[in-house]
Amino acid sequence: MRIESIGRLKCRIIDRLPVNAKPHVIVVLCHGYGASGSDLVPIADELFDEFRQLEDRIAFVFPEAPLTLDESGLPGGRAWWAIDIFKLQLAVATGRFREMRTSQPAGLSEARELLTETVTQICKQYGLQVSQLVLGGFSQGAMLTTETTLHLDQNPAALVAMSGTLLNETVWRSLAPNHKGLRVLQSHGTHDPILPYEAAEDLQKLLIESGADVEFIRFAGEHQIPFQVLERFGELLKGL
Repeated sequence: MRIESIGRLKCRIIDRLPVNAKPHVIVVLCHGYGASGSDLVPIADELFDEFRQLEDRIAFVFPEAPLTLDESGLPGGRAWWAIDIFKLQLAVATGRFREMRTSQPAGLSEARELLTETVTQICKQYGLQVSQLVLGGFSQGAMLTTETTLHLDQNPAALVAMSGTLLNETVWRSLAPNHKGLRVLQSHGTHDPILPYEAAEDLQKLLIESGADVEFIRFAGEHQIPFQVLERFGELLKGL
C-alpha cells in the first residue's frame, strides 16, 4: 500500500499490477462516517485473493474524508460532512427518517467537490476515462459516491452503494435521468438500525425509474458488508 494526495484528499492505493503496468480500471471506495481512512482497505486484498484475474487489471484507491471526529469522541474517525447523530437516531426511532432525505445536508456539496477533484486527478494521472472508474463506498461513503456520480457528465463503469441511503432527493431525482444505463450494485441489510432498509428500496426505485441498471442485494443483516456482497462486487469487477 502506498499513501499519496490525489487532489486535496489523502488516498491509500493498493494494486498488484506488474511493474510499470497501468490499470484498466480503478476502483474508488469511500469509507463511512466515523471510520478511519483505512477502514475499507482490506477489501482490496480480499478481492484480489478471491479473484486472481483482477490482479493485473485493477487498482484500488481509498480516499480519506476531510473532517476529523477526534473532538466528537471518535478518535481516528473521519467524516465527509457533519452528521447530527442524535437527530438521525431520533428520526429512525420515530419513523420520521423519510423527512430527512428531502434536504441537502450541510457540507455535502463541498465533499462532492473534493471527491470530484480527486476523480478528475485520477483520470489525468492514470490516463483513464471516467468510464474506466468504479465509484463506490459504504454508508456515508455510498451516499457521497451516489451524489458525485449523479453530478458527473458521463457514467462511471459502475456505482457500488453499500448500505447507503436516499438523500438530497429533489436534486438526485432531477439528475438521475441523465444517467440512463448506469450500472449500479446496491446492497442493504434488512435489519439495519442506522439507515432504514426501506429508504434503500426507495433509492433503488428512483434509480431504476431513471433508467439505471440496478442489481440490489438484500441480506438478512445490519449495517455491514457481508461476504455475499463482496462476492458480487468481485464478479462485477471481473466482467469489466
